[in-house]
Amino acid sequence: MYKRILVPLEHSAYDDAIIEHVRRLALFCKASVVIIHVADGWAARNVKQLNLRESEEMRVDREYIEQRCAALETAGLETDCLLAAGDPAREIADAAAREQCDLIAMSTHGHRFVKDVLYGSVANEVRHMSRVPVLLVRGESRPSGPRGTPT
Repeated sequence: MYKRILVPLEHSAYDDAIIEHVRRLALFCKASVVIIHVADGWAARNVKQLNLRESEEMRVDREYIEQRCAALETAGLETDCLLAAGDPAREIADAAAREQCDLIAMSTHGHRFVKDVLYGSVANEVRHMSRVPVLLVRGESRPSGPRGTPT
């Protein structure tokens, strides 16, 4: 069914829900997994235009997605990881096309109408931009420490 699944992570407690769901789905389909995180700090958004070095935030984000990839590889999945910078929805949709993914699987926060109108929704933007199906799995909010890691 699916051969290559793109999984955007936001480096928060919400990631656990989508990782577990995709782990089972990918094993069932014998699909490979591509994990992507779109860094959104000032340095990340300007790294290309200003020819900046990777920031501390980006280094931590890269380590995070590499750890997530390693855990999926331990479970028997072929994985790749990407660290992108810029507009999250655009970067995710572009990565799906570039990496030849046939599914994008994302965790959502379950905002209600007012918050989505005020803040927008990356998942909603990806859904409109993407040429491949988008699977949305509602994540759970848990207390977290720095950078969204569970406490």
